Amino acid sequence: MKKRIAIIGAGPSGLAQLRAFQTAQQAGADIPEIVCFETQSDWGGLWNYTWRTGLDMNGDPVHCSMYRYLWSNGPKEGLEFADYTFEEHFGKTIASYPPRAVLYDYIKGRVEKAGIRDWIRFQHPVRRVERDASNGKFRVVAQDIRNDRETDEEFDHVVVASGHFSVPNAPEFPGFELFNGRILHAHDFRDAREFKGQDLLIIGTSYSAEDIGSQCWKYGCKSVTVSHRTAPMGFKWPDNWKEVPLLERVDRKTAYFIDGTSADVDAIILCTGYLHHFPFLEDRLRLRSANRLATADLYKGIVWVHDPDLFYLGMQDQWYTFNMFDAQAWYVRDIILGRIQVPGKGERIADVEARVAAEDALKDDYACIEYQGDYVRELAAETDYPSFDIDAANTAFFQWKKHKKQDIMAFRDNGYVSPMTGHKAPPHHTKWVDAMDDSMESYLQEPA
Repeated sequence: MKKRIAIIGAGPSGLAQLRAFQTAQQAGADIPEIVCFETQSDWGGLWNYTWRTGLDMNGDPVHCSMYRYLWSNGPKEGLEFADYTFEEHFGKTIASYPPRAVLYDYIKGRVEKAGIRDWIRFQHPVRRVERDASNGKFRVVAQDIRNDRETDEEFDHVVVASGHFSVPNAPEFPGFELFNGRILHAHDFRDAREFKGQDLLIIGTSYSAEDIGSQCWKYGCKSVTVSHRTAPMGFKWPDNWKEVPLLERVDRKTAYFIDGTSADVDAIILCTGYLHHFPFLEDRLRLRSANRLATADLYKGIVWVHDPDLFYLGMQDQWYTFNMFDAQAWYVRDIILGRIQVPGKGERIADVEARVAAEDALKDDYACIEYQGDYVRELAAETDYPSFDIDAANTAFFQWKKHKKQDIMAFRDNGYVSPMTGHKAPPHHTKWVDAMDDSMESYLQEPA
């Protein structure tokens, strides 16, 4: 009988895994039976925007952490698919910082062309994954929402591609329970216009803090105060934006900080990160890791060290994204097809330890970018994933970092060279600060 492969999630990582198997099949390989389980009614993962927060219509937690008016906060030249360029998809070069709708269309374009939608069972959240000691198979129990029934099946391999940016890390501070305003995590942020005319407190210095604050500033909030635990972000913010030490407590509408200062605020947004959370996996299969470049207990960043028939995609902290997921997915595919041999447990653990030590020795963000670029290069070199200019992608990231330091509210007005085509992105027809319409139609229109 053919092997059966369960893929959990049809976001960018899960779709990368489907695409990897489809390319092998297209090249004449005999591939296993593939079943992809997806909670949502369409593919795209976080890029599949919904207005919903909290629980969805079926009582499950809403996966989406996406919000309106989001534009890529990193250059598209660092995430471009090696086998499907932006230029191929759109028929022309486009600017370097597309909004969500444009990126979602790009993600969909590749998998629509590949014809793999039939491999996905939509509205099938996975409830339980166990390793059956009696036969060595994985037992996967899922909920068929449409037919209101459970499915219970066996698989030879499981690929966890459900992401790690959907379960909030939400700390509490004294006084939250009596705050006279709205408190939310970035996961539930949807529309910056909600905060127009308001004094906003953001807790955290992650990319979501930087971007949500920028969006709220762009769409007319009165002021932004960002509270940091260790160090400020340090950009040249607008006049109505300030950075302060960690929040100590809240009294009604006044926020007090550990340096003795205070500010009256109308809303508090927790940009405090996300948790690796896999409640559907039995304990011995469950990844527990901080958000870092060298993920705990994953050989080559993808193979569960304690059971090499289980794989995780996209679990790293990320500079590279879509093409890194591809490199991982092609590698997993070739393990399953028998083209790559996984070593014994001792060597797997040593690999993880070496990667953790190498990350711990990194000096700055530029070194982190090179570290992850080398990781993508390492994986891709062992498969037939199309090679691309990693150094050029690194250069785009380096330029992006410098442009942010120059002007945090104008860095998206710059363009970079595609590592796939060698073509430089044209400037967008409207400066980011003035581009209020984030629709694909508006973004792709020709300059006046």
